[in-house]
Amino acid sequence: MAHFEKKSADTSQDIPMSAMPDIIFMLLIFFMVTTVLREVELQVQINYTEAENIEKIEQKRLISYIYIGPEKLQGNQLGETRIQIDDALIDDIGAIRNIMYDKYQEQPKLIVSLRVHDETETGIVTDVQEELREAGTLRINYSTRQETE
Repeated sequence: MAHFEKKSADTSQDIPMSAMPDIIFMLLIFFMVTTVLREVELQVQINYTEAENIEKIEQKRLISYIYIGPEKLQGNQLGETRIQIDDALIDDIGAIRNIMYDKYQEQPKLIVSLRVHDETETGIVTDVQEELREAGTLRINYSTRQETE
């Protein structure tokens, strides 16, 4: 009976790593291009008032926006004036104090930017300002648009 000998191959079983940096670089570029930064979905309508002297704030990461205006309803209809912080509508105006206090604790250089509809009653804006004062967030900015001549 003949015996068969197993011949061993002289090839190595290593995985080639020369293309690994290229693959990693392509994946990095892919995720950078396809990632979308999260934006707030407005649930209230904002028509900015016009102003002559405006100043642009360069450090956007320090800003927290509060939107005040009529609520957007179905069929392009507008409801009553509501207050929105981030993506949430605020039902109780007293909740603004707690929300903004927590944000202020996380970022002591916080600037609160009020984006107010131009036909909003002044009383609501005053109430929001009072809640911000109670929360200790005293750096307040009013968003406007450049006056056109």
